Amino acid sequence: MTSLSISQLKVNPAKAILASGDYPVAIENRGEVEAYLVGKDLFERLERYVEDFIDKRAVESADFSTAEDFEEVAKKLGI
Repeated sequence: MTSLSISQLKVNPAKAILASGDYPVAIENRGEVEAYLVGKDLFERLERYVEDFIDKRAVESADFSTAEDFEEVAKKLGI
């Protein structure tokens, strides 16, 4: 993983953003990681992964034994 100091980030933020395209960039302050910079594409991929994970867990924990037929529900709603 690439790492940059806060000073390097201040001097050339565009370089840091470019470096964060495919992998996170660790931002360090006095040798300690303070934050991670992730690029737009990587962030969106991570976001989709988390949303898919949450959806999968919801489906796995759902109790489908009490489900109603879609046609019946649609008829009750008048659609």
